[in-house]
Amino acid sequence: MAKAKARHILVKTEAECEKIKKEIEGGADFAEMAKKHSTCPSSRQGGSLGEFGPGMMVPEFDKVVFSAEVGKVQGPVKTQFGYHLIEVTSRA
Repeated sequence: MAKAKARHILVKTEAECEKIKKEIEGGADFAEMAKKHSTCPSSRQGGSLGEFGPGMMVPEFDKVVFSAEVGKVQGPVKTQFGYHLIEVTSRA
């Protein structure tokens, strides 16, 4: 079974998500931005969600994590929780 490690930043609006993504693309540290902006409890770990398999996250999130390029920030990805920026850190 496939496994992935990812980190994310969860915010309420698409506009906020886009703004943070631009800052990261401009050189801001993903983990620092997660600590500062993310509404998810994972923000304390820089947005890290640890390792998980398919089906352990909501479908929209899963789809990105198990198909996106490793190390490239994806998003905004809308789920019932809000808007996410997702970075797959490894996948096996």
